[in-house]
Amino acid sequence: MTDLTLISETTCFGGTIGFYSHTSKACNGTMKFSVYQPPQAKTRSLPVLYFLSGLTCTEENFMAKAGAQQFAAQHGLVLVAPDTSPRDTGIPGEDADWDFGTGAGFYVDATTEPWQKHYRMYSYVVEELPALIAQNFPVTDRQGIFGHSMGGHGALVCALRNPDRYQSVSAFAPIAAPMQCAWGQKAFSNYLGDNTEDWRRYDASQLVRVAPYPRMILIDQGRSDRFLTSQLLPQEFEKACAEVGQSLNLRMQEGYDHSYYFIATFMEDHIQHHAEALYGSD
Repeated sequence: MTDLTLISETTCFGGTIGFYSHTSKACNGTMKFSVYQPPQAKTRSLPVLYFLSGLTCTEENFMAKAGAQQFAAQHGLVLVAPDTSPRDTGIPGEDADWDFGTGAGFYVDATTEPWQKHYRMYSYVVEELPALIAQNFPVTDRQGIFGHSMGGHGALVCALRNPDRYQSVSAFAPIAAPMQCAWGQKAFSNYLGDNTEDWRRYDASQLVRVAPYPRMILIDQGRSDRFLTSQLLPQEFEKACAEVGQSLNLRMQEGYDHSYYFIATFMEDHIQHHAEALYGSD
């Protein structure tokens, strides 16, 4: 395998979950990710589905908590979950806050000092990691992307900016209008600077108005999510989609919160959504 170190490997639903590290050019240091290869991967190449996790998470949370492997095995999808940021870069203040720096890369390419040397998660997710996966695992060129919270934001941005790369997209409780919430404003001002025009390239509610995604977007959002009205703002994304005729299935789920219990509950629907697109034709 090219430039990959296998950290651990475990059998799961007839396939394998592997945890890997490698030297990243985009992030200028060591990055980690996890891969679930379903049993079908032993005999043929499969479509690949990327999951972007939320604030404070690592490459492990999704694989341990989301319950996705059984459905990936049913549908024949490779799952990939990268870490949420570079780590141990030596940048002062990197570990000071839970919602910025370590564990909070926000899937942007930082342009300000001292972050721009390492915090380039957008390029890592869209370009470097898929190239690495293609070189080392049995995958086709069919890709989907989804995520949770900060990762839901990342998934929407990656798909909206690269509809040719991603044949499907969905999200759980995404930060849907980061320019309008404290999490997004904190991340963008520090990573990208004070010019809010630069922020628009990483705000799904802004991007969809400029270039709608050519296929349907699925979003699940819990009504009992404590971040719903302060940080996530799905109604802003829904409004933007309505303005441009973007196909959106926004499902507000009564009683559900922001946790992986919520994610696991609706995971089967999301895997089905991606499988239909990845095995279908555009």
